[in-house]
Amino acid sequence: MGFLDFARDDGSSKMILLFNTYSRQLEEFAPRDPPNVSMYTCGPTVYSHAHIGNFRAYIFEDLLQRHLETRGFKIHRVMNITDVDDKTIRGAREAKVSLNDFTEPFKRGFFEDLETLRIKHADEYPGATEPRYLARMIEMISELIKHDLAYQADDKSVYFRINKFPDYGKLAHLNLEELRPTGRVRSDEYEKENIGDFALWKAWDEADGDVGWDSPWGRGRPGWHIECSAMATALLGDQIDIHCGGVDNIFPHHEAEIAQSEGVTGKKFVRYWLHCAHLLVDNQKMSKSLGNFYTLRDVTAKGYSGREIRYALLRVHYRAQLNFTFEGMEESRQALMRIDEWLQRLRETSASGAPGKRAGPVPTNDFQSTLDDDLNISGALGILFESIRETNRAMDAKELDADGAKGWLRWWEEINQVLALEATQTTALLPEIETLVEARRTARLANDWQKSDELRRELNARGWEVRDTKDGQKITRRAGIKP
Repeated sequence: MGFLDFARDDGSSKMILLFNTYSRQLEEFAPRDPPNVSMYTCGPTVYSHAHIGNFRAYIFEDLLQRHLETRGFKIHRVMNITDVDDKTIRGAREAKVSLNDFTEPFKRGFFEDLETLRIKHADEYPGATEPRYLARMIEMISELIKHDLAYQADDKSVYFRINKFPDYGKLAHLNLEELRPTGRVRSDEYEKENIGDFALWKAWDEADGDVGWDSPWGRGRPGWHIECSAMATALLGDQIDIHCGGVDNIFPHHEAEIAQSEGVTGKKFVRYWLHCAHLLVDNQKMSKSLGNFYTLRDVTAKGYSGREIRYALLRVHYRAQLNFTFEGMEESRQALMRIDEWLQRLRETSASGAPGKRAGPVPTNDFQSTLDDDLNISGALGILFESIRETNRAMDAKELDADGAKGWLRWWEEINQVLALEATQTTALLPEIETLVEARRTARLANDWQKSDELRRELNARGWEVRDTKDGQKITRRAGIKP
């Protein structure tokens, strides 16, 4: 059975379970208009290069999209770019450049990083400063004021009345009576203990410099939360199937999105809220002061490839905290080497045409069905590596024939649509590498094991792995090393 056989004729899922933050329960996935799925994911705030914690969330969202697509769904995904907020304005002011000149290099860097990590591009990347979305923000704020859900305060900013929206706090499961919300909050980010009416439109002040737009309430700029409500509803409509982000987005950002969007439309904004757990570094929260804050570029500068980083950030279930370490990066490198060596053996077996004693182990759908259970990637990878062990044993015993190997290669092609972990295939060896390989072959024929080991180390240092078999040396590029 192929992936697409899993879907019913109307494209809906037989049973994909996802954990909905709103209900705190596993729920069967059922989009409003199958097989079409609308998906909004919170993108970067472009005041710096994104860090590996950000990319953990983006890789989770990529995994979700890829899996749903292999199950027959058609995803329309929007990821916003926050190019105006407190952080970007502060950064531009400190750098003494315009807001656009400050954010543009980080936008370009973000898309480069997506390519490095093999993350599929969204269908749209709206920017908060684009005129059509600013107009939508002003329109939504005006509607909220009409519904008595927002007001202009003495400071000329516009705030959302949280006590007028009965469902406020349900996503984050807040007890508003215990928290006793009072006052107003102008800042984009704040703790639950400081809950209050949040800013929809911030009146211009001197700290904003030349950043500002005209509105019915005077010159100013949008609050962070209204930006996402406006962009999401403008591109995906009033009701969205899936909204993703990190757990740090739940409050106040996603809580505010619900209040704003439903306050305007009167309709349920999102069916499924999915959130990715925090990434720790050496069991501590990532922090520049602790010296454990890493952008993607910091990690690649240490010699790791995007493929290796993707595996490291992918391998733990999205709702479990992931502890990033460089020991873990080495484990990821070794895991990819196992996959690469296995694929090379399968290709050699499939090309040999030699029959085995029997067909050997055959692929199953367990990998896919395990992912159906709330994207259980750790369980799915366990199935992959158990399959590698079984097929390697079969190839060692000459029990896997060419047709059997081809079947496993087809299976890998299917699951790699989700994993995106295949090494780039290389062509001929460079002349200097061929010379080292031939010198090592000569040393082994002469039983010069010391020279053989020296040449192996030299090949390793140049990014190549050597495996000795009874059929001779097998050489493969080390996982993640660019040709």
